Amino acid sequence: MLFDDVILGRRSIRGYKPDPVPKALIKEIIGLAMRAPSSMNTQPWNFYVVTGEPLDRIRAGNTERNLAGVPHSREFRTGQPFAGPHRERQVGVAKQLFSAMGIARDDKDGRQDWVMRGFRQFDAPVCVIVTYDRVLKDSDDTPFDCGAVANALVNAAWSRGLGAVINSPGIMQSPVVREHAGIADDQVIMKSIALGWPDESFPANAVVSERKSVDEATVFVGFD
Repeated sequence: MLFDDVILGRRSIRGYKPDPVPKALIKEIIGLAMRAPSSMNTQPWNFYVVTGEPLDRIRAGNTERNLAGVPHSREFRTGQPFAGPHRERQVGVAKQLFSAMGIARDDKDGRQDWVMRGFRQFDAPVCVIVTYDRVLKDSDDTPFDCGAVANALVNAAWSRGLGAVINSPGIMQSPVVREHAGIADDQVIMKSIALGWPDESFPANAVVSERKSVDEATVFVGFD
């Protein structure tokens, strides 16, 4: 694919075929992603790639604990709830997804099932858990760098015919994730990325989220 085709064509994939993804292909994608820039070349990221029974145990643990009301235990700061234009964009993409899936506003069961899909990493055959070295936990550069490598990873996956979605609910219960993924104590869990072959029959996969314009986002200084 041309670079523009990857960037403009990529979508967040929330419905996957059950087909396995070859380990060699995942290694190739991670190798490409790791060419992402990082602050002073610190490369703080690490990856735990989970599939099969260990991933099923993470899905089950996430689901059971969340349904039981166990408080979330994500290891990165989430800040205050979104407000203003950020909340409007959050609601906007939710409306797009619910419309595509035929989930009505008063369909509590349908909405609950959608939330549960997030806890299950959208039933993808692979979950890539992005972590960073705990010695860097006080550095704001570090999560910025992890965002860069995550972006590179989902685009590299798309260029190889795979789909992905960067996913926070899948790591909301960090003790479960740590146990079944074998994450070392010297690592902080940053994000998870669901990965697999897109199921083109899954309606939400056709959703293209809206973007604000360049003029809205950009201030040009010193130009004629």
